[in-house]
Amino acid sequence: MMLRGLWKLTWIEIKIFLREPLGAFGTIGFPVLAFLVLGRVVGQGRAPSSFAASGFIRVGLPVLASILITISAVLSLVTIISIYREGGILKRLRATPLRPQTILAAHVIVKLILTASTLALMVLAGKRYYPVGVQVPFVSFTIALLISTWSILSIGFLIASIVPTARFAQPIGAIILYPMIAVSGLFAPVASLPPVLGAVARVVPLTYAVSLLEGIWKGDVWSAHAGDVAALVFVFVVCTALSAKVFRWE
Repeated sequence: MMLRGLWKLTWIEIKIFLREPLGAFGTIGFPVLAFLVLGRVVGQGRAPSSFAASGFIRVGLPVLASILITISAVLSLVTIISIYREGGILKRLRATPLRPQTILAAHVIVKLILTASTLALMVLAGKRYYPVGVQVPFVSFTIALLISTWSILSIGFLIASIVPTARFAQPIGAIILYPMIAVSGLFAPVASLPPVLGAVARVVPLTYAVSLLEGIWKGDVWSAHAGDVAALVFVFVVCTALSAKVFRWE
C-alpha cells in the first residue's frame, strides 16, 4: 500500500512539474544547453585531434554539466517544497494516509528520475555534437551522478526547512550551492588552492561529487573513490538528521 501510494504520488509530481515550462527548462534544458554552448565555445577553432584530446572537453565539461544537473534539481526541490509549504499543500498532504517519509521520498525520486533523464539527453547531445572518441562507462557514471544528487538533495531539504518563504528559496539555494563549484576541484586541483580555500573545499560536498564523477568518467574503479562515496553518504545522513529536526510542514 505504501509503495503504491509512493509511486502514485511520484507520478503526480512528475506531471505537475512538466506543466511548468520554465521550471522544466531550468532543470532539464539549462544543463544540456550549457553543455552545448560551452562545448562550442571551448572547441571553436580547434583541430579535430586537439579537440578530442582536450582535457576539459573530455572530462571537465561533462562533469560540469552533470554538476549543473544536480544543482538545478536541488534548486527545483527547494522551490517546490517552499511553495507547497506556503500554499498549505504540505499540510494537506500530511493529513492524508500517506506517511510523511513517503511524501518527501516522492520528491526525491522525482528529482533522481529527472537527473537521469537530463544526463541521457546530455549524452545524446554529446554523441551528436562532440564525439570525443572515448569509452565512457555511462551506467557507472549515471550511478555516480545519482549518488551525488541524492546526497546534495539533502542539503536542499535543509535549505527548504529553514527558508521561510518561496520567494527567497531559490536565490538562497543558489547563493549557497553555486559558489561551491569554484572550490570543488573542477577548475583547479584542490591541492593547488590557497590554504583557506583548500580547507573550505574539503568540507564542501561538491568537492567529493566532482572527484567521484571525474574518476568514474575516466574509468576508475569504484574502490578508488570509496572515500568520496563515504563523504557524500555522511553529508546525506547529517543533513537529513538536521532536516528532521527543523523541517516545518506549515
